[in-house]
Amino acid sequence: MFRHLLTTKPLSIWSTSLAKVSIWSPLAEVFNTRPVPKFTLQAQDVGLFGVPELTTNKGFYDLKENCVVKTNRLIEEALSPSRSRKMVEVFDEISDTLCQVADLAEFIRLSHPESKYNHAAQVACATVSGIVEKLNTNIELYEVLKNAVRKGDFVVTSDIDNHVGELFLFDFEQCGIHLSANKRNKVVALNDEILHLGQHFVAGTANPRVIKKNMLPQNIRHLFVSEGDTIFINGLYTDSNNPIAREMAYKIFLHPDQNQETLLSNLLECRDQLGKICGFNSYSERALRGSTIDQPENVSQFLDNLNKDIWDKAEKNFECMDRIKQNESGVYGPLASWDVPYYTQTAKREWFRVSSQEYSPYFSLGACMDGLNMLFQALYGIQLINTDVASGECWYSDVYKLSVVHEKEGLLGYIYCDLYERSGKPNQDCHFTIRGGKQLNDGSYQLPIVVLMLNLPPPRWSSPSLLSPNMVDNLFHEMGHAMHSMLGRTQYQHVTGTRCSTDFAEVPSILMEYFASDIRVLKHFARHFQTKQPMTNDMLYRLCASKHLFTASETQLQIFYAALDQAYHGKHPFGGTTTEVLSRIQKEYYGLPYVSNTAWQLRFSHLVGYGAKYYSYLVSRAIAYLIWKTYFEKDPLCRASGEKYRKQCLAYGGGKNPKKLVGDFLNIDPTANAFAKALVEEINHHQGQVDLVKKM
Repeated sequence: MFRHLLTTKPLSIWSTSLAKVSIWSPLAEVFNTRPVPKFTLQAQDVGLFGVPELTTNKGFYDLKENCVVKTNRLIEEALSPSRSRKMVEVFDEISDTLCQVADLAEFIRLSHPESKYNHAAQVACATVSGIVEKLNTNIELYEVLKNAVRKGDFVVTSDIDNHVGELFLFDFEQCGIHLSANKRNKVVALNDEILHLGQHFVAGTANPRVIKKNMLPQNIRHLFVSEGDTIFINGLYTDSNNPIAREMAYKIFLHPDQNQETLLSNLLECRDQLGKICGFNSYSERALRGSTIDQPENVSQFLDNLNKDIWDKAEKNFECMDRIKQNESGVYGPLASWDVPYYTQTAKREWFRVSSQEYSPYFSLGACMDGLNMLFQALYGIQLINTDVASGECWYSDVYKLSVVHEKEGLLGYIYCDLYERSGKPNQDCHFTIRGGKQLNDGSYQLPIVVLMLNLPPPRWSSPSLLSPNMVDNLFHEMGHAMHSMLGRTQYQHVTGTRCSTDFAEVPSILMEYFASDIRVLKHFARHFQTKQPMTNDMLYRLCASKHLFTASETQLQIFYAALDQAYHGKHPFGGTTTEVLSRIQKEYYGLPYVSNTAWQLRFSHLVGYGAKYYSYLVSRAIAYLIWKTYFEKDPLCRASGEKYRKQCLAYGGGKNPKKLVGDFLNIDPTANAFAKALVEEINHHQGQVDLVKKM
């Protein structure tokens, strides 16, 4: 169900050696050097994220016990006939109490370098999970909520109160609490089994394939990790310039695995049973409720229409790649699935001469943070202010802390930036909510706290951290999530920031990629880390065009993934094995043929996290494009557009039905056809940019 700001200004070593070159802004200087802790031996340890209990790992035990006590008190309040405040307020406080422990503990479990903290956080997560399971089966609690939501609370409620109350009620009913005891127990058992199967399936998606050396041609064995007579295939080797190596890696790494097939089949069967027990025709129907596209048939219509409209465009992309392949000496056979990533990169190099070696010097981490700060100041009147980290506040020594400060509203929240790669750190770019924002009883606002986690190369003695163009896009993308959390000003924590429907949650982050790919924005911050000379117009045009190369075929691949996800979570039994379904769906939705005796889906971990919702990326992309086109295409730094976007989109979080939010903001009927049409228009627009630069 459930301040005092100091800006540090360390002088970077390269700026001191260039007397004739002006120094970077204070923010850029900070991010162009590793953080240097300023606390002394006498400094008091404030605990992780400033939580006083977390000065040691044992504090997690205190946190979980306090959580149990407070939750029980709130349950008593909800059930009390003398309750004096809105039922939804009580439930949101229960949610906030649980999330403040669970979200923080989950992050520390994944990210802290010390095992004792990992273990203590894991125990806290398990405790909260147990509380939630009990809440989800508390019939008395469900009944008082249902009466307050459906029959009306004795305290006057608003539209937002009613909307959030319905969300809490739906969370209850998804767990089958409204069913008979027998069915309710079955739902609990199915949820446990789904969790278990999903964890094991995801773990199996990354397992290397182990083979004997004699299974590979002798001339490519050296390309793979080996030990004695054994070779380990741990990926698809898409960047290898050897076509045989790419083909062998694809066929071996994606070879069917019976254990993975059994796990996936059982997972899908359990999900289907869960959906039907809860009163839905399929798991997909259950998963889509409350989304921007909230019916499986509408998702299918969206995917079918989009696929039909871009099929010829994708085919032309594949023909271009095939011509590049045939022009290479010693290459045989038509374009295959294992070739697409390689020849996409080849085309970028040959047509646009885009390489990290050329572009990274213009994208120091400090310059990029300067760009983000400039953008947020222009759009929202917001500054990112580097803030000193207190003793014990962070889980690692090179974490930055940003205060997000509005020119009139003051402090909006904190973003902790864990940006550098290190041993043992999760190899993923992501955004974590540590504490959600909400209106407090005294009229103040509970400030949100988030973590931005990337894996960037750390600074060296001769240079700051230099980002590839793809890393820049990822930084902007994840900062889009962070600012969604910062700028949301919701009454309730349950719907704060990114706590909204999956097919809207990616909109702010994808929109940020448009800003990162706009020449007018890039001109403000893409400067050489040594000379501060701006990137030339020629470089800018080549870079932005390269980002949109083969957009149609990439979109078609995403359509294929989404259609497969819908097929797996739709009507059951779906006929045959998951691989047989894959083969059928690929023939209908993708322009390259299925490779016999491979099972790509058994490596697709998103089937667990995005079950029935993988289409969300495409819909979010369509909405982001429509927002860009309507409000920012003419002027990406327009304050009026930024304020409107903040107030009518970001501020709501999940506090407004996403279909209505999108329809009101864009003044459109948010249908499957409208979103498909938007993506076709986006592809045509991007292709025009590519064609223009190719002619230059």
